[in-house]
Formats: sequence, C-alpha cells, structure tokens
Amino acid sequence: MFAVMTIVMIIRLGYVQIVMGSFLQGKALEQHTRDRLISPTRGTIYDRNGEIIAKSASVSTIGVVHAQVTDPAMISKILAEKLEMSYEDVYKKVTKRVAFERIKTKVDKEVADEIRNMNLPGVKVDEDSKRYYPYNELAAQVIGFVGKDNQGIVGLEVQYDSYLKGTPGKILMETNGRGERRTEEAEVRIDPQNGSHLVTTLDVTLQQYAQQAIDKIVEEKQASRGTIILMNPQNGEIYAMANAPTFNLNEPFTINNPELEAAWYTFTNKEQQDYLNQMWRNFTINDTYEPGSTFKVFTSAMGLESGVITPESEFNCGGSRVVAGRTIKCWRSPRSHGHQTFVQGVQNSCNPVFMDVAERLGAKQFYDYMIKFKFNSKTGIDLPGEATGILHAEKNIGPVELATMSFGQSFQITPIQLLTSASAMINGGHVITPHLGKEIVDDNGESLQVFEYPQGEQLISTKTSEQLKTILESVVSEGTGSKTYIPGYRIGGKTATSQKLPRGSGKYIASFMAFAPAENPQVIGLVLIDEPKGTYYGGAVAGPVMKEIMSNTLPYLGIEPVYTEKEKELEEVQTIIVPDFNTLSIKEAKNLAHENGVTVEIKGEGNSVVRQFPIAKEIINKNSKIILYTE
Repeated sequence: MFAVMTIVMIIRLGYVQIVMGSFLQGKALEQHTRDRLISPTRGTIYDRNGEIIAKSASVSTIGVVHAQVTDPAMISKILAEKLEMSYEDVYKKVTKRVAFERIKTKVDKEVADEIRNMNLPGVKVDEDSKRYYPYNELAAQVIGFVGKDNQGIVGLEVQYDSYLKGTPGKILMETNGRGERRTEEAEVRIDPQNGSHLVTTLDVTLQQYAQQAIDKIVEEKQASRGTIILMNPQNGEIYAMANAPTFNLNEPFTINNPELEAAWYTFTNKEQQDYLNQMWRNFTINDTYEPGSTFKVFTSAMGLESGVITPESEFNCGGSRVVAGRTIKCWRSPRSHGHQTFVQGVQNSCNPVFMDVAERLGAKQFYDYMIKFKFNSKTGIDLPGEATGILHAEKNIGPVELATMSFGQSFQITPIQLLTSASAMINGGHVITPHLGKEIVDDNGESLQVFEYPQGEQLISTKTSEQLKTILESVVSEGTGSKTYIPGYRIGGKTATSQKLPRGSGKYIASFMAFAPAENPQVIGLVLIDEPKGTYYGGAVAGPVMKEIMSNTLPYLGIEPVYTEKEKELEEVQTIIVPDFNTLSIKEAKNLAHENGVTVEIKGEGNSVVRQFPIAKEIINKNSKIILYTE
C-alpha cells in the first residue's frame, strides 16, 4: 500500500509539475501581479497634401487598485469633484472588489496631473489618447471615428484599424496575498507601440468645395440627402466624397436631426442605434439606386463596341415606343425628338433611341455587357460595407425589362459602381479600383507600405472610348448638360432624372456625371440629389452644382483653360487675385470685397475674419465666391 501511494503521489506530482506547470505558473503570476494597460497613440490620418484629418491627443485614464485604497469615502469624494462625476457612481467603482477598476477615461492632462500630484493611495493615473478630428463634419462618413477603446467603428478608421491602432503597453506591479503592493518592488513598465500613420488620396480643399456645394443644394431644394464624388478616372484615386446631411466626428453619438434629437430619450436603445447607423451610413457605397439616364453612357458603349450602331446611325422618336403591348414614353412626351442621329439622341437623352439600341443588342448580349461592366460586382473600394448592384436574372429579361434597362430603370447600382465603370468608358477602356488609402508612413514620414491598385482588364476598345468622350462632350456643349459648360474647358457628361419607386410617387433623384478635360480626363465627378422639391430635372438641379464644382476643381488641379476667341470676350473668364481678408472686421471685409468687385459669403457670428477660402493671392474667376469664416 505504501509503494502504491508513493507511485500515485509521484504520478500526481509529475502531472502538476509537467502537464499543469505552465498553467499554474500563469495563475500564480496573475494572483500576485496587477496589470494596467497603457493605450497606444493611434496613428494620424492625412490627406494627400499632408493635412491632418484625424489625430490623437494625449489624455489620461484614472483608475483604482481596490486593495490599496485606505479610505474609500475620501478617495471617492476627491475623484468625484475632480472628474465632475456623481459621488455615488465613483464610490461604487472605488469599492468594487476587483483588482483594478477604471473610474474615467479620456481625462484632460491638466486634471490628470492634479490628481497624480495628490498621491492618493490606490489611485492610478495612466496614459491614454483621445481621437480628434480638426475638420469636424468634413468627410465624416468616409473618415469614420473610434469608440471608447480607440478601435475604429466606421469608415477609414475601421478599414485601416490594424495599421492605426498600435499595440497596448502594460504597467506590472507585484502584490502580496492580499493584493497589496510590495513596497520594496518597483512597477515594471512595458511601453506601448504607437500606431502607424495613413496617407489618403483625399484632398481637404476639394472636399471642402464638394461639402459646401452639396450642403447648399440639399438645403435649397429641401432634399432628403445628396452626395458628390470626385475621382481620378485614370487610377481610381478619390479626391472628395461628400455627403449631406453629415455629422460631427468629434460628437458621433449626437444625432444630426433636430426633430429626432428633441425626442431622443423617448426611443428605445435599438431605435437610437438604428438612427445613428443611418446617420453614419455612406450612401455612395452602402446604398443602391436606379441610375436613370446616366446609364445611357453604358448602353452607348455597348452599341458602339458591338457594332450594332455608329455615331451616324439614324433613329426616329415619336414620343414613345410600344414594347410588348406596353407604351414606354420619352421624357419629352407628348412632344417628340423626331428624326435624329445617334449622337443627337445622346445629346437629347432620348429614351426611344436607347430602347432601339438595346433591342438590336438583344437581352443576352445586353446582360453580358452588364456583367462585363462589373454591375454585379463590388468595386473593391477600401471602405467597409460596400453593396453590390441588384440586377435581373438573364432569364427574366423580357422585352419590357430590356427597354427600361436601356435608360437606367428596373435595376439598381451604387453611386461608386456607376462612377467606377464610367471611368473605364473614358480612360481607354481599363478597369480601375476606387480607393482612398495611399500609403502607410512612420513618425518620420518614411513610407512603410505603398498600396498598389494596378489597372485591370480592358472592357471596351480605345476607339469606342474615344468615340464616347467625343459624344459626351457634345452633351455639355450642345445637349441637356449645357448648364455645366465652362469656358476654356472641354467637359463631357450626362444628366439623369431617376423616378423613384413606387412609380408615380412624385419622388426623383437628380444627378449629373461629368469628366474633364474631355480629351484626357483627369477628374470625373458625380452629383446626386435625392428627392429635391420643386424642379427635379438632373440638368437643371445637378448641372449648376457640377459646374460650380468643376470651376473650382480644374484650376486647383493645375488644368489650365484654353479659350476660343469668342470665349475670351466673356465676363466669366476674367480672373482676379484673391484679396487678403484675414483679421479684418466684417465691415472692412465687405468694403474690400466691394472695391475688388468680388462676392463674399460670411460664415459664423463673429466680428472679425479668422480664415478665408480660397486663400489670399490665389487666382480665381472674378465671379467666384469667397468664403469668410469669423469668430
């Protein structure tokens, strides 16, 4: 029996020492050490020019080690006063029987230093960081924000979280069996590894142009929402992506709708979260819509590429077409466009012309082109939650469906899908990947990783692409897109007025897609206004907005105008050097504007100008508006 017991004890001892050794060692270490995490500093996000659009500031976390607190009431009283919290909440945390309890995070450095200098028993002041967005609402749905744990929640913040977040550090402290610190032992610090920095393709100046323009038109037309995207069609770099309404990135949990805000506390937690999710939603990539006449660009490409039409092909518009017993009207009905070439049909945005092109293609070939042009695929944009197009199954495309699809109805795509595929139509036919991430850099600005987005397959021939550019330029110079004409620039584009479902609801989406210079496109843009009140036609509503955007964007990108002799005489081509309004009073600024014959818009309720846009000494068109910010 003694021998058996000895053998059993040896086996048990071996099991404890060998099999369970590392586990029990870890448990022992956990019992006599107290760990406190040190948050790393999250990486900065820059625009393409090095302008900071998201950064982290140093703050602190205040916490307590329960076993080391000698007077909970006194500690609770002091912390409640310093941290502006209720005594009851603080006392509950201080007396909680856990190894370490956080009282408050994101505490300003000045307050944290005061608490640290008081040397309160058991109170710990550790480094932390707080995310800050210098431009508040600018590109909110694109940049995104972080939660209390400094982890990205939406937008670029979550897409590039693995690069930005860094690795937490630790403060290790040995304790005795009662959890009290062993006074002879010093705390051991393991420093955090701060996050790397993200350089984006966004341009703060162009983003400001776009945001101001979409905010203005959405307010004027009392629309439900709107968006503007500016992108390089040659490589997919996104310069601006502005949504209205937007929200304040520094207060992302404050709803942006005054009516909802007034009744906020009457909603359930789920309802509140649903409203916040809707506010954070990026319409340009997360939602689909019927593109309407902007899709005629692709029907044109199909027809030209397949050879079923040429630019000189002749058509006749009688105001409508009867398809499988159903009358489908032209937008001009009951009037008609009559006899016209294909080019004139595009200029007039004539529905019967495109129905005829689709009929010549046939359902199978039309559907095959839809797939080839990637309308059933994600673009691969580096933002979370991208949606895909909603298309008919090929077998369900009858004559009526084919006819309506030809001019952008009865299927849905995302705005970014439209712009990405349109880029391929005008850049020589190549697929591009829309993107915002450019590279990852370290604290010294040295590149750690450059993101590559090579050109993809060729969707249409160079010849077809050149034909399309010429035809779409004529839409602006002679057709429905004339309100986007800018002297000195060759601009191509296509208007759209999409009727929302259900038909007859009286709700529309007005949009305009344009690119410039037409001969070698360097920028492509989309203006989209959802449910404008009053006039809702794309050319009338979105056209002037696109003109304003292009008027600012093209000179900013260094694309010089080339005027014809006739254009040189126009008043709108005259330029001026922007005066310096900074530090002037409102009255002085207005007088200076009057003397120089320029128009200014004053933002803010202040008495003096603190910032202006465009900046002083920039050369702009004489009829451009200068924004003055006051405080």
